[in-house]
Amino acid sequence: MGAEGGSPGAEDAGPGLSTSLAEGLAAVGGDRIVLDLAGIEQRYEALCRELPGVRVRFAMKACPVGEVLAALGRRGAGIDAASPGEAEQALGAGIPVSRMHYGNTVKSDRDIAAAYRLGIRDFATDSLEDVAALAAHAPGARVFCRVATSGEGAVWGLRDKFGCRPAEAPRVLERAREGGLVPSGLSVHVGSQQLTPEAWHSALERLGGVLRALVRRGIRPDQINLGGGLPALGYLDRRGHPLRPPLEQMFAVIRKGMASLRRIHGGPLEFVMEPGRHLVADHGAIRAHVVRLAERRRPDGQLQHWLYLSCGKFNGLYEMDALQYRLVFPGHTEGPYVPAVLAGPTCDSDDAYSSEHALVPVPRALASGDPVWVLSCGAYAVSYTARGFNGFTPLPYTCTGSHGRPCVPTDGRDGRDG
Repeated sequence: MGAEGGSPGAEDAGPGLSTSLAEGLAAVGGDRIVLDLAGIEQRYEALCRELPGVRVRFAMKACPVGEVLAALGRRGAGIDAASPGEAEQALGAGIPVSRMHYGNTVKSDRDIAAAYRLGIRDFATDSLEDVAALAAHAPGARVFCRVATSGEGAVWGLRDKFGCRPAEAPRVLERAREGGLVPSGLSVHVGSQQLTPEAWHSALERLGGVLRALVRRGIRPDQINLGGGLPALGYLDRRGHPLRPPLEQMFAVIRKGMASLRRIHGGPLEFVMEPGRHLVADHGAIRAHVVRLAERRRPDGQLQHWLYLSCGKFNGLYEMDALQYRLVFPGHTEGPYVPAVLAGPTCDSDDAYSSEHALVPVPRALASGDPVWVLSCGAYAVSYTARGFNGFTPLPYTCTGSHGRPCVPTDGRDGRDG
């Protein structure tokens, strides 16, 4: 846990720990990522209730685990694939190709052709060069143009690399039509872990302006892709304070914006969304252990505690630069606590919370080998992992099954591929 107060027990650890996830963490032996499929399914169903009729295409880069893909697929979700490799994995998990699109605007001729051979017919684009490649290697495909946003209000803004300016989008889709492609839609992404409803309002207004321009040019797309950005609920900021994203307000803004876009369009208009971390982050956690709680002297002579964990930036906690994770210390429900710097086990100075992070209160009695639960790690803990840096192998994972039925434990070195 961060600096917001004392370290909690499992019963009061906030939104990052459900009963089923706690039971799964308590049941495993050794370091392991635990994913709660029932919780992921429930988050998916809640999203569908909030945005009825919106087709969900899971951004699988957030959690490329076959059991997760299969569970979401059984509920009706599709996949936002960023490469042919992701598409192949999703097919292996039972997701039909009709529920997939290639959402990456950065793709080689070879990858376009490979995805087309797999049966994908919906592609994101944001440049004339990409449109020309799609026309050559995915003839007749449907394309949707990604419109850039500022990324303001998000923990990760996703600026610059993706999307074209609103004024350029009509020309991109005109060129697609001229090349024999179907100009099927528009898309945006408000930034990963978006925290403000205003970002959605701005993005939807931007889409409205582009849609008006397209209608004037005789192009009537049939879909709007609202992208990703919906937040997880269990993170702490770098100072250790809960982020508390106003999710209900975001949904209200999105519903209102969808209605406005339908009025502008004047005909049938479908909506797609690409949630990633929103579906999985709070329903996964890492069972790690204490390497050492050590006392060290700073250059000014002041005593400081350091808590070294068996997982860190290169093995499950890649996003530790931008946030803090809630920690639970089973067996240590009472104090005293000491403020500590959190760090991973590798021989690398980046594998630690920076000076911008608040110190983390941890039990003074911690000993090497004690278990630690790191919460809200269901997104990117599997995918953002070095494969053996400093000799630390990737964490294996285990799923608790749909509605509590256990999955077979999987070795992360192989099972992370499905």
